[in-house]
Amino acid sequence: MPKHARGRRPRIVVIEPAETQARTLTIEQTARVDAALNVVAAALDEVKQHATASALGDYQHDGVRLIFYATALGSILIVTYIEAD
Repeated sequence: MPKHARGRRPRIVVIEPAETQARTLTIEQTARVDAALNVVAAALDEVKQHATASALGDYQHDGVRLIFYATALGSILIVTYIEAD
């Protein structure tokens, strides 16, 4: 990540269909997704790449899966897929 972007967390943007998926979550699932988003935002460089699309990040933990990509400077995190069991 560029030196000037370190220390700042990215702005998180949820796009369709992830927005629709998020609306169907329970309160408990939403809390776990929020926690996962905070982990991802704090350590973008440590999240593994998606298996078939290297530009995408794929985070899975505690029954939550997020697929996302970040802008070039890491200032915006764009969430494309949300799953929580």
